[in-house]
Amino acid sequence: MIGVTENLRKIRDLLADCAAEAERDPASVTLVAVSKKQTVERILEAASGGQRHFGENVVQEALPKIEQLAGQDLVWHFIGRLQSNKTRAVARHFDWVHSIDRLALAERLAEQRPAERPPLNVCLQVNVDQDEGKAGVLPVDLPELATAVAGLKGLRLRGLMCIPTPRAGFDAQREPFRMLRDLATYLANDAITMDTLSMGMSADYRAAVLEGSTIVRIGTALFGKRR
Repeated sequence: MIGVTENLRKIRDLLADCAAEAERDPASVTLVAVSKKQTVERILEAASGGQRHFGENVVQEALPKIEQLAGQDLVWHFIGRLQSNKTRAVARHFDWVHSIDRLALAERLAEQRPAERPPLNVCLQVNVDQDEGKAGVLPVDLPELATAVAGLKGLRLRGLMCIPTPRAGFDAQREPFRMLRDLATYLANDAITMDTLSMGMSADYRAAVLEGSTIVRIGTALFGKRR
């Protein structure tokens, strides 16, 4: 079995190297361990190595893990495509949602967020490839959505997320991440301030960090290939 703790140490070292290459503080990059299809025991192994942020993309798989690990002081990120009939569970049990791409979803999450919990941290998923078959708001529609979501009580708009089509070559990998960073800058100029760029996974995190990523979502490099 792959040693999760050892992999975690290696990934942190690699991320620190990427941050140094970008002349950034390594602490400015948060690792979200994508724990889809991983057991509670494997998650606990990562947690024992100091990993605190975990990402899940299937609600019904995630909820039992969140319940069993309630005493571990973990931060749970929903990173998958969100269906309307799953928003209540996500609003109640997660700390972050990375995949909002339409106002109706954000409104449901805002209404269903328990009053006793802090605002739900949210990112808007952007379709940087502008592919009709992919999830995410189109760049041209992003300012309107961002303005609306920023005004919803119960949510805190933190930033933008993307999952670009895989690209061959390092320079090509950087292009969609640069686009997302530029979109965030554009919104900031329009008085929509955010602090998060959720971009980069096991195959392209270096390109993402060099373009300003503050959250990378890594599963395979940490836990190994899913069964």
